[in-house]
Amino acid sequence: MNDRLKRFALALAAQGHEAALIARPENIRYLTGYTGEGMLLTVGMQPTILTDFRYVEQAARQAPGCCCVRTSDQKKPPAWVAELMREADARTLAFEADYMTVSAFEALQSALFGVAVKPMGPLIEGLRRVKDQTELDSIARACAIADQAFEQLLSTIALGMTEREVAIELDERMRRLGSEGPAFDTIAAAGVNGSLPHATPSDHVLSKGELLTLDFGARIDGYCSDMTRTVAIGRPEARLVELYDAVLEAHEAALRAVVAGAKGRTLDGIARKMLDARYPGAFGHSLGHGVGLQIHESPRLSQASSDVLEAGHVVTVEPGVYIEGLGGCRIEDTVFVTEDGCIDPIKSPKRLIIL
Repeated sequence: MNDRLKRFALALAAQGHEAALIARPENIRYLTGYTGEGMLLTVGMQPTILTDFRYVEQAARQAPGCCCVRTSDQKKPPAWVAELMREADARTLAFEADYMTVSAFEALQSALFGVAVKPMGPLIEGLRRVKDQTELDSIARACAIADQAFEQLLSTIALGMTEREVAIELDERMRRLGSEGPAFDTIAAAGVNGSLPHATPSDHVLSKGELLTLDFGARIDGYCSDMTRTVAIGRPEARLVELYDAVLEAHEAALRAVVAGAKGRTLDGIARKMLDARYPGAFGHSLGHGVGLQIHESPRLSQASSDVLEAGHVVTVEPGVYIEGLGGCRIEDTVFVTEDGCIDPIKSPKRLIIL
């Protein structure tokens, strides 16, 4: 059993659970290294992967420290869970209530007799918050790929291209540089579409004087990067330059305050106070979020957050301003929290680039 599984087993026992059934792919990968379909059952210190014929060999290769049972239409996962629980004489089973479907839960519960099935809560997600060096290295590589792809993209963006064409080009460049795939659906929002924080790339044609916001990330070893840059297609009008400068100022102020011990609410407030003073209500989302095997993880940097940063956390800092009918701007880096500040692996310039 690896160290992550041991820490999880001890944390699970401390909650009073004898066993746990894990279905979220990112949690299974974090604990075992296995990336195929199926579930992970841990009973005490014994981890077992439940999967079908297609993934049995893959499970053996990726998670040699785990047992593996082959599920089938004749013996589905709930039946295997019930059998393994009986063999271990385990009477409590924790499950991921925020992930498992109602139908899957009902099938599981009907297969178990004399077993208390209880929500586990964000136990594994809590373990995942502080990244080890291997995880940090993977995220740093993903950041470097996104950086390089953006640098290469700048020379290809031209008047007449559509948002969709820009997004496709960016995704393809990240893949060629080694990304396993985009960390999330790439955003390319130009002109008035820039006021949509999560705009879907469209057939909008890039026009002179517009701002173009690009939000994208690469993925290495399953780990994500996340960055946003806003560039200008030709020289923009003065009020767009002022908007950009305000976002950059808020971004850099918040970034300087990132350090172990800082509160997520406080960091959000630094950027929000600055932007609300000039663009009231135009910064409508939170300042940032954790990044790892999922693009959105804990901790959160928001007005409602009670999270306190620790060394080893990886978070985004991404203030933005969005004005309907005019456009918008967001600037974002993914940073590594340290005891005395943060490390920013993203090197792309933040000054306004005019193409």
